[in-house]
Amino acid sequence: MRPAFLLATVLSLSTAVATRVHAADAAPTAPARTAVHAAHLLDVDSGRVLDDPWVLVEGDKIVSVTSGGGAPAGAAVVELGNATLLPGLIDVHVHLTGDPTTSTGNYYQDALTAGPMDAAVMAPTFAKRTLDAGFTTVRNVGAPEYIDVALRNAINRGLVEGPRMLVATVPIGSTGSHVDETTGFAPNIEFHGVTGVANGVDAVRERVRENVKRGADVIKFMASAGVLSNETSVGAPQYSQAEMDAIVDEAHRWGRKVAAHAHGTEAIKMAIRAGVDSVEHCSFIDAEGLKMAKQRGTYLDFDIYNDDYILSEYAKLGVPQAQIEKEKLVGRVQRENFRKAVQAGEKMAFATDAGVYPHGWNGKQFAKEVEWGMTPLQAIRSATINAADLLGWSDKVGSLKPGYYADMVAVDGDPLADVGVLEHVAFVMKGGRVVRALQP
Repeated sequence: MRPAFLLATVLSLSTAVATRVHAADAAPTAPARTAVHAAHLLDVDSGRVLDDPWVLVEGDKIVSVTSGGGAPAGAAVVELGNATLLPGLIDVHVHLTGDPTTSTGNYYQDALTAGPMDAAVMAPTFAKRTLDAGFTTVRNVGAPEYIDVALRNAINRGLVEGPRMLVATVPIGSTGSHVDETTGFAPNIEFHGVTGVANGVDAVRERVRENVKRGADVIKFMASAGVLSNETSVGAPQYSQAEMDAIVDEAHRWGRKVAAHAHGTEAIKMAIRAGVDSVEHCSFIDAEGLKMAKQRGTYLDFDIYNDDYILSEYAKLGVPQAQIEKEKLVGRVQRENFRKAVQAGEKMAFATDAGVYPHGWNGKQFAKEVEWGMTPLQAIRSATINAADLLGWSDKVGSLKPGYYADMVAVDGDPLADVGVLEHVAFVMKGGRVVRALQP
């Protein structure tokens, strides 16, 4: 290398290094300051309504919540007029990789021609609909081929618009269970790809480890039979107590909470004995099961809206009549047991099973929760502070407090007087960014 060229190269490198050092020493750019103003704010922790609230946001976090006094200095103002502010809503049981509106109207054609790529293409649309409906955080409890992991990661990177996600990857179940896609098909028909089917203590432990390896935030397993699948029972246990115990033990060893799908009375109690963090559906829970859940602090997640949709729409979608008949066994009893759980003071989170009905309709469950025994405040708490507690995110979401993510929604009217207004969210902010603006 010639000396003159070498000297020029050294000087160029020195200049570049000095520029980087100077940039590193420079003061970081202050995060953007936004002040959100509305007529009212519902403090879900206390149950009180704050008038003339100002929520100051810096970056993606809430800095302060005050009443009156005008806009903080130097903040851009988001004016919401006569609206009521609430924390961003949380749904702890969704499936963002499916939606009945994509059905051809032929159940078996859908089963044999739609694959995971179809689900992956549509998932961002369903995520956006959920976010626009005011649900800024969800727990996705089952998806094919780790699509939920990819969706979560894309949302976290800002590549796709959607709610914050905790994901379960493929749900775990026994051969012939609610998770076994080959049930009801001829023996020579096979479905290839990732499966959560696992039998025996060692195999279920291995499946938990595989799910964690692939990115699971939570572990989901099928403690009982289900409704929208081809096994004949709706609630019979589908794992032994030893297998359930092993799933929960292994998941907790890896720092993951566990959600158990369980409709049946005995399966619910087996799952609670195993130490699950939440039981999903809970349709045939009995007095003993309620007592066990309360003693152990187990969350009970009832999906009490979707019965209406299944019974009114699923025959049109070509769903086998046997599945619809199973839903008829579940719907009314599940709602009656929801009322009993409310009266017993159980820990309950907002869980809709969205994907069984169209995404973006999540808010329809609030009115059902009130119809079947909750006060409006209890229903709102089920989708805010209670849901955040179940997720292990009580210090991040579910409240409008300093240090929390700036996730908030606004509605026209008073949700404590008419919880149905939450079906029509007018404004959505996630992480300090407006994703649905108030329309003039």
